[in-house]
Amino acid sequence: MKNTIINSKYILVLSALIGFTSCNEIDDVSREEAAEVLPELVSGSADFTNYVSLGASFTAGYTDGALFIAGQNNSFPNLLANQFASLGGGDFAQPLTNDNFGGLAAGGTRIAEPRLVFGGSTPVPLESLVGPVTVSTDIVLNNPTGPFSNLGVPGAKSFHLLSDSYGNIAGVGSYANPYFVRMASSPSTTILGDAMAQSPTFFTLSEMGANDVLSFAVSGGSGVDQQGNLDPSTYGSNDITDPNVFANVLSGLVATLTSGGAKGVVTNVPYITDLPHFTTVPYNPIPLDAATAGYLNSAAAYGAYNAGIVQGFAYLVGNGLMAQVDADAEIIKRTIQFSESATNAVVIMDEDLTDLTAINPALVSMRQATAEDLLVLSASSFIGTEAVPGNPLSVNGVAVPLADKWVLTPEEQLAIKDATDAYNVTIKAVSDANDNIALVDLNTILSELATTGISFGNYTLKANLVTGGAVSLDGIHLTGRGYSYMAYKFLEAIDDSFGANFIASGNVPNPGDYPTNYSPTLQ
Repeated sequence: MKNTIINSKYILVLSALIGFTSCNEIDDVSREEAAEVLPELVSGSADFTNYVSLGASFTAGYTDGALFIAGQNNSFPNLLANQFASLGGGDFAQPLTNDNFGGLAAGGTRIAEPRLVFGGSTPVPLESLVGPVTVSTDIVLNNPTGPFSNLGVPGAKSFHLLSDSYGNIAGVGSYANPYFVRMASSPSTTILGDAMAQSPTFFTLSEMGANDVLSFAVSGGSGVDQQGNLDPSTYGSNDITDPNVFANVLSGLVATLTSGGAKGVVTNVPYITDLPHFTTVPYNPIPLDAATAGYLNSAAAYGAYNAGIVQGFAYLVGNGLMAQVDADAEIIKRTIQFSESATNAVVIMDEDLTDLTAINPALVSMRQATAEDLLVLSASSFIGTEAVPGNPLSVNGVAVPLADKWVLTPEEQLAIKDATDAYNVTIKAVSDANDNIALVDLNTILSELATTGISFGNYTLKANLVTGGAVSLDGIHLTGRGYSYMAYKFLEAIDDSFGANFIASGNVPNPGDYPTNYSPTLQ
């Protein structure tokens, strides 16, 4: 019993001592985890002393349907240059516009509109919220003086980088580009020429091939697929560039840019039809009551058309000009039927349908849209308007079919995809063949944005219009945060290909520093 009591005393004393010591340890020792020690930033084999960027609208920082100062400052090349500065990168000069309204003028006449802003539910023109503004960036009156490190030219196709008339103000509206007019060192220079005149030690060549299909897509496929035509001087502004023309241009650009030992990064071409410009407007947005649907289905409206196409195809089959099975399939495709519903499909023109107008001029090539068709973003403000103001029987998309420019049919989408795939084969081959070239896979990036989303910092970026965070209000170009992710992927490619360590050392853009939209009051 005595030993037990003594031992108990010792236990009590020991417990007190442990408690006292533990309190001291809590007071004296920080419980915070030690900060991670990041490696020192290194450039690997890359030389960032003189960085020049070439490309189109993404390179320029175009966003919300316009080019303006804040967007340019958040362009991915400018964000890259900020990181390159820590490794000896020099000043990065951009042809900044004169304001944050956006738009362009020529001698006081507006030739491009100010930016879009968020109107509470949808994108709206800036002036609809703040009233009239003066577009002060004027290609006749106040062009900046170069040379410019950022040679991103909105609208430029691949072959435009080699055009010696692209910066000639006399050609604005036809063969020249007003954005290049602002920055060109002379009316006869080329984008590539102005880049090489700066003896770049590092370059980015981005979006080559994108505008070669984008203008066709934005126009609803109203251009021409120029496959087989090797003379781009004969192309229309909305045509698809021949893949061999693209291959020759890209190979020449990369060979020239790397001829002095410079390293650089190129990008492949995304499937642009994944952009919200083509995925936001539904094919079936028409609400109809029973009476209106009944009228549209009657012989006084589309009932006569439906009966006519049956007769027209019967004529073709009877004269051995078409098989019955093919005629039946197209009759089903072209039959126009409305119902009492909030989700009736719009009526569209489709040039790929069999032309029946020689049999009956009233049997134009029209049908109702399906989920396979893609309506362009601008169609949202056109569908439901009246072709003849005040006439409810002339509603566009219902009584009046939507013209080709408002919709991409599956056949037009396939032409875009085929060209894109061909361009990307060339881009990969050029990249693989040159150790001085790294590749950023924009195709996979856009696919992920349009499906699963991409985790970036504390954010999940998606391609949804307005709410996704990655794509701006025009449905095509990126937001400031989207461009910061693009810069991150360029840095990642530089690390992988040239032995730098931007990612590991933490020298990357912070997505929280870059906006997903700009205030209407930003001037």
